[in-house]
Amino acid sequence: MLPSLNNPECQVGRKLGSCATETQVILFFISLYLVAIGQGGHKPCVQAFGADQFDEQHPKELKDRSSFFNWWYFTMCAGCMGTLWILNYIQDNLSWVVGFGIPCAVMIIALLVFILGTWTYRFNVKGHGKSPFLRIGRVFVTAAGNRQAETIQEETSGTLPPQISQQFNLISLDTKYHSSVDEFFNTGSFLNKALLAPDCSIKEGNVAGSVVEVEEAKAVLRLVPIWATTLPFAIVFAQAPTFFTKQGFTLDRTIFPGFDIPAASLQTLIALAIVVISPIYDRIFVPIARAITRQPSGITKLQRIGIGIFISIFNVIFAALVEMKRLQTAQEFGLVDEPDATIPMSMWWLIPQYLLLGAAEVFTMVGLQEFFYDQVPDELRSMGLALYLSIFGVGNFLSGFLISVIEGVTGSDGHDSWFADNLNKAHLDYFYWLLAALSVIGFTLFICFAKSYVYNHKRISRG
Repeated sequence: MLPSLNNPECQVGRKLGSCATETQVILFFISLYLVAIGQGGHKPCVQAFGADQFDEQHPKELKDRSSFFNWWYFTMCAGCMGTLWILNYIQDNLSWVVGFGIPCAVMIIALLVFILGTWTYRFNVKGHGKSPFLRIGRVFVTAAGNRQAETIQEETSGTLPPQISQQFNLISLDTKYHSSVDEFFNTGSFLNKALLAPDCSIKEGNVAGSVVEVEEAKAVLRLVPIWATTLPFAIVFAQAPTFFTKQGFTLDRTIFPGFDIPAASLQTLIALAIVVISPIYDRIFVPIARAITRQPSGITKLQRIGIGIFISIFNVIFAALVEMKRLQTAQEFGLVDEPDATIPMSMWWLIPQYLLLGAAEVFTMVGLQEFFYDQVPDELRSMGLALYLSIFGVGNFLSGFLISVIEGVTGSDGHDSWFADNLNKAHLDYFYWLLAALSVIGFTLFICFAKSYVYNHKRISRG
């Protein structure tokens, strides 16, 4: 909008670097980084803050909190669909000023609505007076310092001191952690060493507080295997806006004569699947499952995550089969050496892989959000959701690293790599089969860790 930044020499369709002034480029990248900073503050906190409005000690509100994650993701995807359908058209055909102005106005309205609700929000975080990072960090440091010591049971000849047994039984009635001394000391024996004094005797003083701090550290440590085994799903997730779109670009995308759907707009199929499946899951599947399992959320969080990972395996398998069909069609019609040619194959072949990915997101993405929110110490719930988001950040980096390695290995000696610029000479199908194998390995490991995972809440059973 600013006339001083408007370069009349720039023509529509020219690259940014070829006509933009240095000031424009700087402003452009500042804007992108502001979006990243805003997302970093908004994404993990909005879900944690919204879920905090429900009292987990109240049975009905506990059920409603599980639905909150479903409907939050539903509305987010519905908003993305509106953006891809409406704003993309406005920006490409009417005005970029209007295209950016509309979301700007919407965000201002949203901020005002959020502020108007200030008097009704619940702020019920209960702390122990110390920073949760300090408490958990101190446990790891103390346990590392006592690493040469034997376990507490061995130090006490198998008999736990009365001060630990009595005080643990008292706090177990008022916390969400393990309900017995034996269960506590049979898990995470390394961290239990944080209860020992430097001389390897049992610490005196606030033993109860120490037990809670050790259990908080165990809760965070138990998340690591779940975090790691969901990374293959994140790598598969990273292919939708990249290689899925690249596949679609080569196919016949004609809806009716004179109108071709943009390849990038095929991603709306993922959002469409989520918008359709989420209400079905929340209003039909969960009540049926709840009646069978007696779980407030119908199925456990880890079961939900696992179902989504399982679906994603079939998603990438189907993508590999479609790519094999696309390459075969290109060869049959003699289009292998024509990278810009449209393959006589309908884009509708891609619909199943987009819809399957949307279905997988309904289970895994929402399940991960609820899982990492619920299983961290109360004061770290926003950090828990940030940990969930980091799965997909790391997954994108791993995807890029994997592609770079394969590119270097398969493209050596003048050969076309799996990711050749001419997609008709590439082998995305090989890459998809590799991702399918990684997904199977990740899913198998996930099942192993999920079965042995012990939820923090006493009322929730094992995975």
